[in-house]
Amino acid sequence: MLFNCHPRASEAQTRGSHDTNDDSKGNPRTIDTNDDTEVGDANMLILLFSALSVGFVHTLLGPDHYVPFIVLAKSRNWSVIKTTIVTLLCGIGHVLSAVALGVVAIYLGLTLNKLDFIESFRGEIAAWLLIGFGFAYFIWGLRTIIRNKKHSHFHLYGDGMAHIHNHGHSDDHVHVHTKEGLKEATPWVLFIIFILGPCEPLIPLIMYPAIQGSLVNTILVITFFGLATLVTMLFMVLTAVYGAKKLLRFSLFERYGNATAGMVICGCGLAIKFLGV
Repeated sequence: MLFNCHPRASEAQTRGSHDTNDDSKGNPRTIDTNDDTEVGDANMLILLFSALSVGFVHTLLGPDHYVPFIVLAKSRNWSVIKTTIVTLLCGIGHVLSAVALGVVAIYLGLTLNKLDFIESFRGEIAAWLLIGFGFAYFIWGLRTIIRNKKHSHFHLYGDGMAHIHNHGHSDDHVHVHTKEGLKEATPWVLFIIFILGPCEPLIPLIMYPAIQGSLVNTILVITFFGLATLVTMLFMVLTAVYGAKKLLRFSLFERYGNATAGMVICGCGLAIKFLGV
């Protein structure tokens, strides 16, 4: 909004949110410095929309954000609550690790080129961890299948009676604490991998409000990006696991579920490492 100043107005009256200059006829005119605020607000709205869009696309195009949870939730028979909690915790750790890196970078004055190098290094570590975890889980799944394979025993008694029965060894030879330990360790392994996993698009987004010195706007950008990431992750996981469950039979998957889950997770890590997915 422009305010007209009387020619006889004092300098103190014309200072504040407006500066005065004379036009070609010597009449005073005002320059509204609130325009800068309006431009800043418009830029912030664009930035928040970008944070939502980038968070959604970044998550959707990165299968490592949801595929591991889908196959593990199915193979381990996780409940909806456990699947939701594990997915959200890993997603929060993924976003906050990028925020922490961005804060340190801004404090130290690091350039985006140096940050790209750090994020690339983190991506290498996360990809190899995902490959290793998936391969180990695949081997464990194969071992479970072999131990659980039914086989026949022939018994002949002294009275001439005989019978044949089928059984497997999984229940007899696999200790309960080993199985429970694996169940408890799996979510934490995923959490560590997601903390180390890069979140490249977020750091440039928080640079602008952080450099402007606006803590509120920085938090808003992080919140919008984080919500888009978490909601997309959760939607993909729950839809794939519990939506498809109503439509398809997974009897074959249930038998080879752990080995399949490990193979898929390992493949996901290989795709990240060698295909740049």
